Amino acid sequence: MFAVLKTGGKQYKVASGDILRVEKVTGNAGETVQFNEILMVGGDKPVIGVPTVAGAAVQAEILEQGKGVKTINYVKRRRKHSSQRKKGHRQQITVLRVTDILAKGADKSGVAAAENGKGFVPGAEVAAPAAKKPAAKKAAPKKEAAPKAEAAKKPAAKKAPAKKAAAKKAEDK
Repeated sequence: MFAVLKTGGKQYKVASGDILRVEKVTGNAGETVQFNEILMVGGDKPVIGVPTVAGAAVQAEILEQGKGVKTINYVKRRRKHSSQRKKGHRQQITVLRVTDILAKGADKSGVAAAENGKGFVPGAEVAAPAAKKPAAKKAAPKKEAAPKAEAAKKPAAKKAPAKKAAAKKAEDK
């Protein structure tokens, strides 16, 4: 028996016991996760989903969390005064071992649904909005500031003419 599952925007054909490297799935090594977005279940009587097979799931054990190989993005524009850019990226990956393929009864399995690394669960129903939140408390009215005592203004000091300038004027006469 095999199944085609969708996770991380990609599709994988898996059978029981297969080991796959997929985009990050939340969980620690040793935990069991369940993929509910099954596009096809094959075997004696193949079932093709429209778009997914209802009640089908694939259960897998997380073997390892890690990073993939580094990919380098290098951009160089010719004749643009050395305009170039180099970026590297290592994708977060999860290594899984497929333990079981359920054609029916996935709802009652009791295994947590797999979530990709961003907290999004594909195919999960959106939770109903919570009841109205209680009204926010109004802030207490601000007290008026006490009038500030005006500082006594000092008259601006007058500058005395420079002595050198006066002496120079006397010499010129």
